[in-house]
Amino acid sequence: MKIVADENIPLLKGVLEPFAEVVYAAGKNINASLVRDADALLIRTRTKCDKELLSNSSVKFIGTATVGTDHIDLDYCAQKNITVYSAAGCNAPAVMQYVITALMALAAKHNKDLRNCTLGIIGVGNVGSLVHKAANLLGMQVLLNDPPRAAREGNGKFITLDELLHQADIITLHVPLTKETESMVNNSFLKKMKKNAWLINTSRGEVADETALMQHRAKLEALVLDVWNNEPQINQALLTATDIGTPHIAGYSIQGKYKATTMIVQAFANFFDIHPLKSFAVQPKVEETSIDLSNNFEETQKIILKNYPILKDEICYANNRKALNNFVTNINYGTVLK
Repeated sequence: MKIVADENIPLLKGVLEPFAEVVYAAGKNINASLVRDADALLIRTRTKCDKELLSNSSVKFIGTATVGTDHIDLDYCAQKNITVYSAAGCNAPAVMQYVITALMALAAKHNKDLRNCTLGIIGVGNVGSLVHKAANLLGMQVLLNDPPRAAREGNGKFITLDELLHQADIITLHVPLTKETESMVNNSFLKKMKKNAWLINTSRGEVADETALMQHRAKLEALVLDVWNNEPQINQALLTATDIGTPHIAGYSIQGKYKATTMIVQAFANFFDIHPLKSFAVQPKVEETSIDLSNNFEETQKIILKNYPILKDEICYANNRKALNNFVTNINYGTVLK
């Protein structure tokens, strides 16, 4: 058996070698020639898996150490009976922590008490559900919009997008990039938002029409963007217009990366029935402490901003425009919000 793996998947080297030939390469250098006789690919977003890469290969399994799969042609893989597995949920706690920390930083900047604010969550999956839980603990009123879940579970706890846009003081996006969500933040969306509302996007850059964002920026009191169109060649004018602008690092915690490695190795093992690897797990070497979000709000705010000074990421990014091609990962402070 031959495996082609992205050399930057954390702590993968040495794990698979007892069971297969493993070829490591930079994600952008994984090409058709390299994968022609491979049985499995273990990748990240830098490798585009489509007909051009896979047509003459023997690949049966693709595991991506990422949440999204927009770099993989899922229809083509289905036609060729190639199983695709993504590490969905691996970085959900990290993204939740980023969002809550951004809210704390904005609350301090604009002198607002989050307990008097209504948070609208669009997309209530792995990340959105954790944000919902954290916001409840903070004492915020929360509105939920998730059409696929509403169709499955009924409309009981979900509202329409229009209702959410009209009512929410803060909107945070946690949707996958699909035909339905591409450019969902457009002129119509922004016109329906409350004046002086906050908007946070940590999902995918293409979920937002950046021209519309610039046109309606004056209406928003605060704008937080961690994702962009055309990464890494992003719209620098839009970066300047953000309150917090970071280079797609919301989910880049040590724990999230290690969880992704664990998940794709286990999925690979289950697919090829390799018993010793079915219980494989990477344990982060990070000492964690917990913050109880239901405690005194002001003290919680101070602790969170001390543990993750999010504006340092924003300032470092904004002040290093020449280094935009080198997206950096955020610092993990070993603190878990519960």
